[in-house]
Amino acid sequence: MPPTRGGLVPRSNFNCYPNTNRLRHGKFGDVLIHRLSQRGVSRTSRVRTEEQRLRDIEKIKEYRHLENQIFTHAASGDYDPALFQLTTKLLRLNPEHYTTWNVRRRCLISSLFTKPPSQQRSNVQGKASDDGAHEPDIAVLKSELSFTIPLLMSFPKSYWIWNFRQWILSQAILRLGVAAAREMWHTELGLTSLMLDKDQRNFHAWGYRRILVDRLQSPELGGKSMAEDEFAYTTKIIRRNLSNFSAWYHRSRVISRLLQERAAERQERAAFLDQELDLVRRALDVGPEDQTYVRHEIDKIKDLLDDYNDVKWIYQALLEYTLILERLGQRARDEDGLGGLKQAWLTKLRTLDPMRAGRWNDIEKQIQLGEARK
Repeated sequence: MPPTRGGLVPRSNFNCYPNTNRLRHGKFGDVLIHRLSQRGVSRTSRVRTEEQRLRDIEKIKEYRHLENQIFTHAASGDYDPALFQLTTKLLRLNPEHYTTWNVRRRCLISSLFTKPPSQQRSNVQGKASDDGAHEPDIAVLKSELSFTIPLLMSFPKSYWIWNFRQWILSQAILRLGVAAAREMWHTELGLTSLMLDKDQRNFHAWGYRRILVDRLQSPELGGKSMAEDEFAYTTKIIRRNLSNFSAWYHRSRVISRLLQERAAERQERAAFLDQELDLVRRALDVGPEDQTYVRHEIDKIKDLLDDYNDVKWIYQALLEYTLILERLGQRARDEDGLGGLKQAWLTKLRTLDPMRAGRWNDIEKQIQLGEARK
């Protein structure tokens, strides 16, 4: 998310996530529930002693006092280091408090960073490395990234933490030389790999990774294409877990650029996509409990024929999915109409791609074998 005027993230962008509205102003009891749910602890009721109840009330009072201190201090317009320290305390208690993240941004801009971004960037334009003048900003930026790591580990799906880290990295581009900024962004890419090792389906981390890759490839960071690297990364992830849908989506975004950069001709593209289809087939070699998903995919692919009735890949996918159902032991029911359609799809494939007659003959044998078993 790009910074707006003053380097802050607009509040309206945060309001698009209504599920966190209950934490917006940091109700301490809700924060405790949120922390428990993030750790997989069920929200069971418990009997509290009077002593425990009084301790909880005291904690809530302290939290609200801290929150009021921040609001009062910020209202004065003095975004000094003292206010910055208050935000540190509150965010460690409740990293979902987006107003405090914005206050922290203002503190960094007003009292902790050294120069305005425009002046800072103009002084280093064209340089490949940074001199000692940037050390204070580098220290602040790295400190902020370090501050959010334990929060991210406890709340790996918090929008506000991911957004703040992205904002810090954007400040690195504005304030540092290319070499130092690129190193910081590249280190962040390594962090996403670690996060995805911990939870391979964390779509926040996958989305963040795409942002990082896009910027690392950009001229402002002296970048070059990372399509080959990202394709290899998704291959590793998918081989580890074929049902990682986020990895498949990431891979789909990389493939078109990869083929373009390889200057692949028609035959090379066809061979490449055949390999991808084989990988998809292995991913769809699922158990009987997943037959509903396969049927749903067949219905969606059939809808494509209304607009693209001369595309080979559609007919091939329909045949492959139907054969998967048969391997699962779920014979095509009469009401599905799949039994008769298989031969029609195969005939269309022979017309569209006569060069692969041997392959179509093999598929026809599979169809005949399946019919014989009925």
